[in-house]
Amino acid sequence: MLKKETKLNERNEDFFEAVYQVVRLIPKGRVTSYGAIAAFLGSKQSARAVGWAMNASHRHQENLPAHRVVNRIGMLSGKHHFAQDNSMQNRLASEGVVVLDNQIQQFEKLFWDPSKEIKLDGY
Repeated sequence: MLKKETKLNERNEDFFEAVYQVVRLIPKGRVTSYGAIAAFLGSKQSARAVGWAMNASHRHQENLPAHRVVNRIGMLSGKHHFAQDNSMQNRLASEGVVVLDNQIQQFEKLFWDPSKEIKLDGY
């Protein structure tokens, strides 16, 4: 099966903004992890900083799909940062993602790896 490559046109030097660029590209019905985003951005040890960016994303004027970012084993570890405790799960469910006991079902199948899916223009 051929995978469609997503393109990221510019690399942003501000880490949070770079995280948001990646998050905007996560397709509906797919999820990625804090660590996968950090690794893609060349800062493998910065998964926690990606989490901080997701926590601060509510300040963004546009609605970022922060609900599509989960921990490395598919748990909704950031759900307490949403306005309502079940908002993250409800948003994922509206995209066809099944969540049981705060765990993404079929996580491996739904996992979107930015390092494999994003092509950087000019890099």
